[in-house]
Amino acid sequence: MSDGAVIAVIVVVVIVVLAVLAFVFLRGRTRRQHLQDRFGPEYGRTVESAESRRAAEQELTEREKRHEELDIRPLQPQIRQEYARQWADVQEQFVDTPVEAVAEADRLVTIVMAERGYPTEGYEERLSYLSVEHAGTLDHYRAAREVTGRSDGQEASTEDLRQAMVHYRALFTDLLRSPDDAEPPRTGTAGPTPTLTNSDDAVETSRSQRAARRSES
Repeated sequence: MSDGAVIAVIVVVVIVVLAVLAFVFLRGRTRRQHLQDRFGPEYGRTVESAESRRAAEQELTEREKRHEELDIRPLQPQIRQEYARQWADVQEQFVDTPVEAVAEADRLVTIVMAERGYPTEGYEERLSYLSVEHAGTLDHYRAAREVTGRSDGQEASTEDLRQAMVHYRALFTDLLRSPDDAEPPRTGTAGPTPTLTNSDDAVETSRSQRAARRSES
């Protein structure tokens, strides 16, 4: 084989190798961008807790695969309205019995998860499945659960409990949204979805509602 032929073969091999490396590199960047877009802040959290970025991205990819096996379904409008009404009742309950109201909020969120088709057996499992489509409100759920745990030992203040309600509401509203919503409906804009902007407003609203019912009776 002539020197020219050898050089030509070497050039072809180099080009092929570079093309393969470029493909692998671009594919990795595309995959990473996809995971970052889909998981949002959960991507960074997973990378920080994993042994490596590669291990974190593999875990997130596995979450996607497990999520695809679920039968996730939207709520029918009448069911959404019923759950929103139940949330309004929980919010009113908060005025007199905040600890019980927060526990009820946790229970209601779990019920809606199950209604949508999410497994609810374990807390970590819930986080894993929810992270695929509800990563934006997952930190709210973590914060709410942390307060709920402290409230069991009577270590949470009324303000802590109020914040837990706000955090639960964020995930609750996200779970209630319909597929046609461009973004999770903001509280107070999707039918009777409840509001809980601060404890004073909640107290005043509940007192007014009770007074109105007493006057009607």
